[in-house]
Order: sequence, then structure tokens, then C-alpha cells
Amino acid sequence: MPQQNRNPGANRAEQAPAGFGERLVAAGRIRGRLCVGIDPHAHLLRAWGLEDTVDGLRSFSRTCVEAFADSAALVKPQVAFYERFGSRGFAVLEETLADLRSAGCLTVADAKRGDIGSTMQGYAEAWLDESSALCADSVTVTPYLGVGALRPVFDAAQATGKGVFVLAATSNPEARRLQNARLSTDAAPSVAQHVVDECAELNRRGDGKPGDIGIVLGATVTEPPRIHELNGPVLLPGVGAQGATAGDVAELMKQQPQLGFANVSRAILSQGPDVSALREAVIRTADEFWEGPFLAP
Repeated sequence: MPQQNRNPGANRAEQAPAGFGERLVAAGRIRGRLCVGIDPHAHLLRAWGLEDTVDGLRSFSRTCVEAFADSAALVKPQVAFYERFGSRGFAVLEETLADLRSAGCLTVADAKRGDIGSTMQGYAEAWLDESSALCADSVTVTPYLGVGALRPVFDAAQATGKGVFVLAATSNPEARRLQNARLSTDAAPSVAQHVVDECAELNRRGDGKPGDIGIVLGATVTEPPRIHELNGPVLLPGVGAQGATAGDVAELMKQQPQLGFANVSRAILSQGPDVSALREAVIRTADEFWEGPFLAP
């Protein structure tokens, strides 16, 4: 199904909803429910004919911004691939986030931060405060120290209209033993379910609007947690190279399809460095998520 509108300002209309969850759902209706990753690892830089240097990183990122800013609902720079270049890499990440956001594209900084107290507050200010050069529309966090320990980033999201994606049930096979573990007895919820339930509680608002606290749920997960009460965005990695399909995503999100955003990186980035080819890959991939349950508002 063709996209309704892909102009650069479509995600940030003058009367755009205040919360991240609402803005993301609105963007999904316009551009398709797809999150595109920016993953400038060394192999991919070389595949694009670039050197594995800061200059190569900057060229790669600028090409991605040009291709994705007016075509993707959500773009996710992988922070680690910038961090490996130190302060110069972070400078490129700052430029990338700023360019995407100024073009009207929603962003998620894939930083996977997690700590307690004032340290978590520092991460919240780094990634969600508009005064920070690293400011994104949302950030990924890890709940290993307890979902409650993430309170500073939740509070920052509420205060700024930003979003948070909490790792709940991820697509990597190493996670299954921990995330599927039961908290006490076989009748108790799994660790992943506990994370989802705590996030759902944070999203309870009574007005029917989507919340701003989301989760990461691998589309390849065979024993997924129940998410029907989450009422927040769901980021679904594992589509494409890891084996999950649009049908798998639709099955996982059948009760709240408008909140599910498949994350695709490798299949799209492999079409670079041609901007037109990258943009067409985004549109073609996003079109998969206009079918079946994903047509629901």
C-alpha cells in the first residue's frame, strides 16, 4: 500500500501530539511502522567504499540522514559504532541526531544505558534533555538493575514528551535463559513479563492515548511476554537477517498493531551507498507493514 505522505515535516506537524507514543503512532500511519537502524560498523563502511575512520563515519551517517529523514517513521543510530571513535565519533552522532530531528524524523538513540540514582539521571539528561547535544526523541535502556532504577529516565521522558524503550525480551539467543526465568515458582511471571508489566503500569493514563514507555521485543522470540496491557510502543528487532517476517510481527502485535515498529537495518543498509536505493528500500520494507492487521488505526 503506498505511503500517504513522506514530506520531511510530516512527523512534526504544527499540532503534533505532545507525547512520544502519540507522535510515533502518527508517524507510523504516514510512513509505515518501520524503524530503520544506522549501524556504521567497519565491514559496512568498507562495503560502501568508505574508510573505517571518522571521515568515513560522517559520510556514512550523512548518506543515511539524506535517505531516511523523509522516508522512515523512526531512525535508530547504534551508539556503539560512534562511541568506538571516542569524542570525534560522538561529535558525528550529535550531528546525525540533530540533522534527523531538524528534518522532522523521530529518533531513538540505541544506547542501552542502565544504572541507578544520580548516574541514571546523568544518562537521562544526556539523551533526553533538549540542552544536550546528544538529545534524541527516545533512548533504549536496560532494566538489569531493576525497572524502578530507571525512574530518572522515565521522569525525564514525562517532563519532555520523549520516549523510552526498555529491553524486555530481546532477539539474541543468549538472552532466553535469563529473560524466560521465573521469579519464584512456575506460576510466577517471567523476568521479561515482569519488565513488561512494570512498563504497562507506567503507561496507565486513563485517556486512551498511547504511553511513552515502550519495550524492545524480539520478533524471533518463541515465548513472548503478554503485551496487551502495555499501551506503549514496541520495537521489534529480528526482522530480515535474523529470520523473522512481517507475519511474525503482525502475530505478536495483533492486539495493538498500531504500536509495533519492526526494526530493520542490514537489509536496508546493504542497498547503500546510493541514496535513492536506500530510500526505496525503506519504502518497500515499510509497505510490508501496511498489510493485514497493520492497517488498523
